[in-house]
Amino acid sequence: MRLAKFKMKKLIPLAVIAALVWAGTIYYERTVRIQAPEDAASVLSLAGDAVEASQVDESEQEFACDGRTHCSQMTSCEEAEYFLANCPNVKMDGGGDGVPCERQWCGNR
Repeated sequence: MRLAKFKMKKLIPLAVIAALVWAGTIYYERTVRIQAPEDAASVLSLAGDAVEASQVDESEQEFACDGRTHCSQMTSCEEAEYFLANCPNVKMDGGGDGVPCERQWCGNR
């Protein structure tokens, strides 16, 4: 009987601590999800709001980094050049010569 009381005295505070940690985790996840942008497009729109239109030339207004990284996802040489110059983690310059998508779009330049 004494052993059972001893175990209960230790078990109850541990259960309370575990419940508080669980509740805190749920609260934190909900708060972060509400405040954090959900996709790359919203991150780009937030970043784009900070840049003045006078600082952006016409070619940059036509295209936007949206997560595409391969030549097969491009629609023109100009778009591929924009992505190579402005977007992270693109895989469009296999020759390493600064000319993107030579087989698909920019090979005749």
